[in-house]
Amino acid sequence: MVRLLADGPAVEILPDAGYQGLGAQTGGSVMTPPHRKFNKNAPEWYEEIHEQRRKAHSSRRIRVEHGIAHLKNWRALARHHGRREHISDTIQAVAVLLSHQQAVTFALDERA
Repeated sequence: MVRLLADGPAVEILPDAGYQGLGAQTGGSVMTPPHRKFNKNAPEWYEEIHEQRRKAHSSRRIRVEHGIAHLKNWRALARHHGRREHISDTIQAVAVLLSHQQAVTFALDERA
């Protein structure tokens, strides 16, 4: 993965904490959540800074999480698409998902 990131375009990647340390190997293009330096008895100032950094990363990463969730919604339907006896249910489910997605997008656009 490090080689792919080094050879690819210059983008910022926001993974979860499972990829700690990858940022140093990729020249900073991978931005993981902040690592806790204190496991016990951390100073209060450290707790505040750590929480601010964690929240900042989380608020930027939420778009990634929503994208993953969106793909998973469609993947659940994909395993049933070949069954003819369930095709009407699948089509109806896709229509409901699209309708809901469009309604949410429209409501958000109206607020702006």
